[in-house]
Amino acid sequence: KETPSPSLGKDRADTVIIGGGCVGVSLAYHLARAGLKDVVLLEKSELTAGSTWHAAGLTTYFHPGINLKKIHSYSIKLYEKLEEETGQAVGFHQPGSIRIASTPTRVDEFKYQMTRAGWHPTEQYLITPEKVQELFPLLNMDMVLAGLYNPGDGHIDPYSLTMALAAGARKYGAQLNYPVQVTNLNSRLDGTWEVETPLGLIQANRIVNAAGFWARDIGKMIGMQHPLIPVHHQYVVTSTIPEVKALKTELPVIRDLEGSYYLRQERDGLLFGPYESEEKMKLQDSWVTNGVPPGFGKELFESDLDRIMEHVEAAMEMVPVLKKADIVNTIAGPITYSPDILPMVGPHQGVRNYWVAIGFGYGIIHAGGIGKYLSDWILEGEPPFDLIELDPNRYGKWTTTEYTAAKARESYGFNNIVGYPKEERFAGRPTERTSGLYDLLKSECSMGFHAGWEQPHWFYKPGDEIGYKPSFRRTNWFDPVGREYKQVMEKVGVIDLSPFGKFKVKGTDSVKLLDHLFANVVPKVGSTNISHMLTPRGKVYAELTVSQLYPGEFMLVTGSGSELHDLRWIEEEVMRGAYKVEIENMTDEMGVLGVAGPYARQVLQKLTNEDLSDGSFKFLQSRHLKLSDIAVTAIRISYTGELGWELYHRKEDSVALYGAIMEAGQKEGIDNFGTYALNALRLEKGFRAWGAEMNCDTNPLEAGLEYFVKLNKPADFTGKQALKQIKEKGLKRQLVYLTLETDNVDPEGNESVWHNGKVIGNTTSGSFSYSAQQSLAFAYVPIELSKVGQKLEVELLGKNYPATIIQEPLVLTEPTRMRLQKKGESPKI
Repeated sequence: KETPSPSLGKDRADTVIIGGGCVGVSLAYHLARAGLKDVVLLEKSELTAGSTWHAAGLTTYFHPGINLKKIHSYSIKLYEKLEEETGQAVGFHQPGSIRIASTPTRVDEFKYQMTRAGWHPTEQYLITPEKVQELFPLLNMDMVLAGLYNPGDGHIDPYSLTMALAAGARKYGAQLNYPVQVTNLNSRLDGTWEVETPLGLIQANRIVNAAGFWARDIGKMIGMQHPLIPVHHQYVVTSTIPEVKALKTELPVIRDLEGSYYLRQERDGLLFGPYESEEKMKLQDSWVTNGVPPGFGKELFESDLDRIMEHVEAAMEMVPVLKKADIVNTIAGPITYSPDILPMVGPHQGVRNYWVAIGFGYGIIHAGGIGKYLSDWILEGEPPFDLIELDPNRYGKWTTTEYTAAKARESYGFNNIVGYPKEERFAGRPTERTSGLYDLLKSECSMGFHAGWEQPHWFYKPGDEIGYKPSFRRTNWFDPVGREYKQVMEKVGVIDLSPFGKFKVKGTDSVKLLDHLFANVVPKVGSTNISHMLTPRGKVYAELTVSQLYPGEFMLVTGSGSELHDLRWIEEEVMRGAYKVEIENMTDEMGVLGVAGPYARQVLQKLTNEDLSDGSFKFLQSRHLKLSDIAVTAIRISYTGELGWELYHRKEDSVALYGAIMEAGQKEGIDNFGTYALNALRLEKGFRAWGAEMNCDTNPLEAGLEYFVKLNKPADFTGKQALKQIKEKGLKRQLVYLTLETDNVDPEGNESVWHNGKVIGNTTSGSFSYSAQQSLAFAYVPIELSKVGQKLEVELLGKNYPATIIQEPLVLTEPTRMRLQKKGESPKI
């Protein structure tokens, strides 16, 4: 049993962690073990109070995401050896786990997940009903079509786990102090913090909010509104069941996905935990509006068996021995949910040295890996691998309390829903973040959700099957996207690109700052280029379009999902280097329209007196002009690779500008296109996408971005030295460009690439090529298998399809075609 230590012990610390659940304690353990002196953890009541102590303690290698598997895997490997290291028992059981498929669609989902498992080291198998029965003999086999089996899975006692981590943290020199309540936080001018408690002040270089369902209250102290909400999660424990007691080995954990519950052995009985539908589940929303009641620590909510009865019945159907079992315990406790059920982990934009590890719906399996991940990031200045999906900066001012509540309901209810590619979820939409064209276009297209924005994926025409029809195979959008592709290649199309992140940077040091931040040269006034921010280790942190509009005044543009992710990095660099610049985030004020296709110039020329000819307005030039009397900043660039412009303008002018362009393009047959067609167009041109072909897991050389990286420029940009070393050592893998011979399925990205019966790499993104009439993908493969002509295989839905590395791009960009034509060569389309 722990002895409380209600003292501060010191008045200065490098890192103060607020919250003594398994996540906070794991971070303290990892920082101290890595040698960081002065780690202090403050817990307001006792360790494991909150959500940790009553958790069901499930541990699994499985995750549908890519890098979150690494977090799960690290946690399990750590928990296996923690008892030996700390002398503290952790109660870790590893009987394996099985996800049950009882519909054909679910079998497809398992195959889809298996294609993503091949290039990860964790064991995962698709197993037959016979194997399922052998592992879990108490199932009603009439309902089982297949199982997804992870042998190393199981469950751990959350209290014992946290105490073992705490013992380890102390062993390496961290101080864990409780009961000590944080009453206020003050940020100082030098970026350090004052942490106020009833026992006095601690000054800290950084603070980490790991306060579980108190995280909102901690955030409010510094004016942050963290989008978190506690949900009521219930599970029940039965008395001894003779059939369970008679078993020689412990049953694996099962997850009945259609029944939406997990079930595991608990001593000689069973423990069963359901996820109710969004209508039935319960939120503790009073805590959001009024804060968590003072003194709440190891309390529980009133249980409500009526709410979970349909899941109890489903479980009795699947595991008939449950019918005769008595319930001896019902636990109903708070678990914190973020809108998308994923935690928020990392440094926060807009506040210096404020880090978060909050919003854990699955804190036990995440605790070990997240402690290590955050510790590495804090100590080394960059994340050890890419976890953009956990970036706290994926949310912004648009994430209201109403939105958070609607999404938490949906995420809880959809806990075991089929995970399709290109998944859309509709609760809480639209947010306030709609482009000027949303009302005009919303009934004409299938909208996608991008960082709070609604953006057209594809447009409807008479005779189309409309609406969102998810599938693992080609579905209702396949032909319409081909139609939009043709529109841009043969005529002219318009796309709403308003969700782009848009920043203005100006000031005496702006050129110096950008020269240091970006691996490319700084563009001249009136010019634009593609530039990458690299991490100190030479990984690709971000890709932006940089335009110098006036001397020393720049516009930076990034993808919708990386707006605050990139802004935080830039702001941090400004503080570190004391650069004299002003940065303004223009994302919400500015609309963007893309106009692309062979007639783009013809259409836009009708609306302006400016000369838009190739000689006068060259590729990658930017200028201010008026189109139909509307002021725009026009950049001659297009992610389609066709002749085109991006038109930046005031959001309130979007409807008028769109109307004028559509009117002017009648004769040319102008029409809309969406992001699905844009993706097909960019893939054919061999354009990389941040978050797919490049991110914090890749360096720009292996991603084929040498053209944008100027190693010989005088400025010592971040990552330059690391990149020189990478170049000297030589690459181990390379991004290649593949055509595939498939049937009714196309690559999406993250599928396993095979050669000679072995998995040797993974795809990063893919689509159908409407020009070549076959599938196309980017993939990372070992250098020795990266030659053009190399035959490989790509696994899609459980089947390996032949693939061939081809010379990229499949279709030359319009500027390249023009250049070749001028030389008298005939370019390939």
